[in-house]
Amino acid sequence: MTVPKFLLGDNTDHPEDIFIIHTEYPQFIINLVNDDVEWYDELRGDESEIAVEIARLIEEASLFYDREMERYVEE
Repeated sequence: MTVPKFLLGDNTDHPEDIFIIHTEYPQFIINLVNDDVEWYDELRGDESEIAVEIARLIEEASLFYDREMERYVEE
């Protein structure tokens, strides 16, 4: 099975939240409503490089969500 890099998640216990799941290293879930991030992998390496990578991944997650919502509206 091929799992996409990002998945959109929701939960009826948190109806206002928007969760994006990143399935590759480093695995994490971000709540786009409040930018809370839950990390499932230990982040290793230079702190400045990690900070840049985290910023890039969070931006990618946000762009993924925007793209998914545009596709949803088109249907």
